Amino acid sequence: MSFIPLIVLGTLAIAICVAGVMEYQLHMRSLAAIPLRIHVNGTRGKSSVTRLVAAGLREAGMRTFAKTTGTAPRVIDAEGKDRIIHRLRLPSIGEQTRLLRYFANEKPDAVVMECMAVQPQYQWIAEHQMVQSHIGVITNVRPDHLDEMGPTELDVAYSLCNSVPINGIMITGEDQKPEILKEVSENNGSKFIHSNEKSITLEELNKFTYMEHPANIAVALDVCKEAGVDRKIALEGMHKVQPDLGALIAWNLYNNQKRLQFINGMAANDPVSTLQIWKFIIDRYPADGGTCVFFNSRDDRPVRTRQMIELTLKDIKPDYFIVRGDKVDATIQRLAHHSPNTKVQIKSLSDPHAGVVKKIMELPHDTLIYAIGNQVGAGQSILEQLSNYRNNG
Repeated sequence: MSFIPLIVLGTLAIAICVAGVMEYQLHMRSLAAIPLRIHVNGTRGKSSVTRLVAAGLREAGMRTFAKTTGTAPRVIDAEGKDRIIHRLRLPSIGEQTRLLRYFANEKPDAVVMECMAVQPQYQWIAEHQMVQSHIGVITNVRPDHLDEMGPTELDVAYSLCNSVPINGIMITGEDQKPEILKEVSENNGSKFIHSNEKSITLEELNKFTYMEHPANIAVALDVCKEAGVDRKIALEGMHKVQPDLGALIAWNLYNNQKRLQFINGMAANDPVSTLQIWKFIIDRYPADGGTCVFFNSRDDRPVRTRQMIELTLKDIKPDYFIVRGDKVDATIQRLAHHSPNTKVQIKSLSDPHAGVVKKIMELPHDTLIYAIGNQVGAGQSILEQLSNYRNNG
């Protein structure tokens, strides 16, 4: 009997183990070279909070790098400039390890990483094996990604808690289930901070060049405070921030003598966040010409499509409802009695994007338009075409 195959297999096994140990030691050296590591998780607002925190730290003179994984993943360098992440394969949390190594070589004072893991076990790995943060953030808990983290919102909360640091600081803006986050933080030996969005004044909000949610600002300010940065200095940096592509952008759209007010909320594609944003913008923007919801659906998300149509007709009740989607007629007819005065127009997913833009631009003067749903692909194309009519609001 030949022992050569066993010897080869044994040698390979030893080589793999040695490589694994060396990789782990290299990663630990990378972490040791980053004095302050901040890990941002949550359902909504992760990319915005990541950018805000990094901007606040930079304004205080800290050499800060950041990485977002939102609508368009980016590395944000020490000068605050965006660098596009070009992927040759599907996204993987292993990307975080490679970026941490790159950041460590740049001799940073701080690194802010947006969590890119969805499944609970990968969220645990992302925090406890990869980032090992000093300050953890859970922006909020919303009923999203229920297939991976659900089936209930309570399950989502516990799933997100996999990123609570050990013996660190946990900061959250969660307003519905903060007690769960507090319990896990205490069990992990971490200080728990519950941010108060009411601490953000209207004057501070109005200095942003885009529509930022006060809860995101409050969380980011608390992170900067724990990092030793003065509130005024942090805010000065945040007011200069370049918004994420998924941020709430307000445009004035002009067509001849007609003006339309357009709010892009497509990055918030769960019902709870979508309604919260609507309440936020309706308090800040007049709707003298009426209201319109533009919903860009996805054919592979039938449950989400029904949820968004129900939310629009039962809670928002706009004057106009433009839906880009297929097989939505029955759902709309079933729910139409909740908002009988809403004028509904449906465009197929196969219709040219220019036709959707034309429908939007035909709305009456001073209509307030709230765009919801999916932004990737067709949504981004429609936004780019609408931008040809804009004048920043």
